[in-house]
Amino acid sequence: MRKKIKNKEDEIKRYETAKKQAIQQLREIYKKAVKEVGEIHAEIFEVHIMMLEDDDYNDSICNIITSQEVNAEYAVGITGDNFAEMFTNMEDDYLKARCADVKDISERVISILSGNNSDSGLGDEPVIIAAEDLAPSETVQMDKAKLLAFVTKAGSSNSHTAILARTMGIPALIGIDIETEWNGRMGIIDGYSGNLIVDPDEETMAEYQLKKEQDIKRKELLQTLMSKK
Repeated sequence: MRKKIKNKEDEIKRYETAKKQAIQQLREIYKKAVKEVGEIHAEIFEVHIMMLEDDDYNDSICNIITSQEVNAEYAVGITGDNFAEMFTNMEDDYLKARCADVKDISERVISILSGNNSDSGLGDEPVIIAAEDLAPSETVQMDKAKLLAFVTKAGSSNSHTAILARTMGIPALIGIDIETEWNGRMGIIDGYSGNLIVDPDEETMAEYQLKKEQDIKRKELLQTLMSKK
């Protein structure tokens, strides 16, 4: 939300403090990601830190605060949107997918500035997450024992969220129109065919339970064969 401010210098200090806290959070997430997905895939969070330290990104935020005399939350949001649009308009699919990373770091800073605690708790029961989009940091922070799969409307197969999901063995469907009435209902994610089945009948449940057991056996056999090499 856009708010008029009186002291531009104090507002820039607010931003700088929030940015430092965001960088510290990302360093902790990086350590967790190294354990979850390995150094190569965890590097995205080092890239997020570099984005937060980028001169163009920071200059834009400070210039908006100074020239428009507005709050840091608004300045970060506008800058994040502008940089995300820039990536979206790029022809290269990999660079185009980086718009999600810019949004991730911007939302992190805004959350800190607003005093919100970014809790990624999933509750007590295993669930399928259905959301407009998921940030890479949200994906890594979730309890994998509780996260069965996820479905998002936005994103792409080249996004870091999708890459992390594949690395962690989390079934994921991307580009699906989300319906609010799905909340609390039973669902099946078929990661091989890209199908989402809401409220499956008993026959379908039994069919997919068998597929799941067969898939587990294939993976166990593959691991056994690999260990013998």
